[in-house]
Amino acid sequence: MEEPILIAAFYKFVPLPDYREMRGPLLRACHAAGLRGTILLAREGINATIAGTRAAVETMISCLRADPRLGDLMVKESFHNCIPFGRMKVRLKREIVAMKVPGIDPNKQVGAYVEPTDWNRLIAQDDLLLLDARNDYEARMGSFPRSLNPETGAFHELPRFIDDNLDPQRHKRVAMFCTGGIRCEKATAYLLAQGFPEVYHLRGGILNYLATGEPAESLWQGECFVFDERVSLDQRLQKGRIVICDDCKAVVNVNDAECPHCGSGSLL
Repeated sequence: MEEPILIAAFYKFVPLPDYREMRGPLLRACHAAGLRGTILLAREGINATIAGTRAAVETMISCLRADPRLGDLMVKESFHNCIPFGRMKVRLKREIVAMKVPGIDPNKQVGAYVEPTDWNRLIAQDDLLLLDARNDYEARMGSFPRSLNPETGAFHELPRFIDDNLDPQRHKRVAMFCTGGIRCEKATAYLLAQGFPEVYHLRGGILNYLATGEPAESLWQGECFVFDERVSLDQRLQKGRIVICDDCKAVVNVNDAECPHCGSGSLL
């Protein structure tokens, strides 16, 4: 039996003033190990999903953790029968997740981390607003009960939704979640900057919640969208059954030949 492919997702907000110099050595190391995926580098940190054999992935993670700034890098694991990426990319960015709001820096200010084991208890509290930091098409595939879907098309639209719909005087306790933790972590920095007094976010995101908890105790409903060829993951972090339109992101029937919403034949 062939060894399953390990998909490792990780990020960290940490000052990387030499991020441009990091690109070449990282790309060469990934190619040498036979890895595929995407690594984003910016002055504010690193954000990546890579896939390959366990030995190859662990070698790369060890290489990254050898840098003291990345020594405590948290990695979320899932598996598939093939590599769900076409090639290996290491890209330089202004932000590792694009909020497009100057001055928002999770390295300086961030909400309180909530471990997956404490998440169910937190989101059951009536005085808490639970906000999904993901895009609309992701939220429609699956989410936590009672969560607010801001119906955004991109992460950089979330600050406007917050400005238009939330009030620090009314929404004194806000908890956020996203796929791997990076979007909600940055969004908590924005909420704190706008004066929201008590802000939380799920450490490691939905992927960490599903990986560390028992399915019978999970409050997650539906499937979790991922940004690779698997499209979605189920409660056990296996490839899900959802099919989406690559153009309009609508969820379509698995038997459809084209999207009933926009007519596109590009289905994932």
